[in-house]
Amino acid sequence: MTDSDDFAIARREILLRKIGHELLLQSGDSTSRVLPVKKIAENEYQIGFENALTFQADSLVNTTRHLLANDPLAGDYVVTVLNSGKPGVAYGYAISKNKKDDIVACIGRKQPRAHYVINVKFKPTSTNTVKEEFLLGGLPFLAFVGFVILRYVKPCRVLPDGQNTGIVNFGSVLFDAKNRKLMINGKTIDLTGTETRLLLIFALSPNEVIARSRLQKEIWEDEGIIVGRSLDMFISKLRKKMEFDPNINIVVIRGKGYKLEISHQA
Repeated sequence: MTDSDDFAIARREILLRKIGHELLLQSGDSTSRVLPVKKIAENEYQIGFENALTFQADSLVNTTRHLLANDPLAGDYVVTVLNSGKPGVAYGYAISKNKKDDIVACIGRKQPRAHYVINVKFKPTSTNTVKEEFLLGGLPFLAFVGFVILRYVKPCRVLPDGQNTGIVNFGSVLFDAKNRKLMINGKTIDLTGTETRLLLIFALSPNEVIARSRLQKEIWEDEGIIVGRSLDMFISKLRKKMEFDPNINIVVIRGKGYKLEISHQA
């Protein structure tokens, strides 16, 4: 990190614009524009829209919380929604680094279609404070990374030359999680980030039942919202990509979860 927060501020404005984009999509509008984000005061920004829209209160809260989690300078902030045609605040809430201090009301209520603007006011945070929190917050993260690496390396197969390749091998499949690739019978298949994380959980516990709740928690917990059919969709995509080896399949264990079933190991 440097002494300048210019990059973080520029990134924040993109995140705010994405909040507007997500709200339009949730409102059923995929064509009209999010207007340029305005800085209306020190540490306060305004998101405007070309057309009227409607929004669900809890969706707005979850969207801002999820996206602004990627802003290193966004600790505490207050969101107020104004209806340009009426005085007063149409909806508002406050988010804090300490979740128990959040102030969120009227969850589950859909707001009527109107010309809204969204103001987001951030609590000022000094650069030194951000650095300290980044470094302190990074310690448990580094510990977690170390734990994942240990789990990842343990099942890796040692090839005849005695060199550990860092590639998980099951059946005729070579799974390169680092480069997001599957190698099956001479074919190389690219994986998405979500597919890679999901398959890694299965690959570390072959022929063991993995609870559906665990998969959803580990893959989508940080997304703020878990879409019910997302897991089934990614399971289906992984099955299709591994169909070149008939001895490998991800099967449903009713009432329990899923299992990477390997008929025999090569």
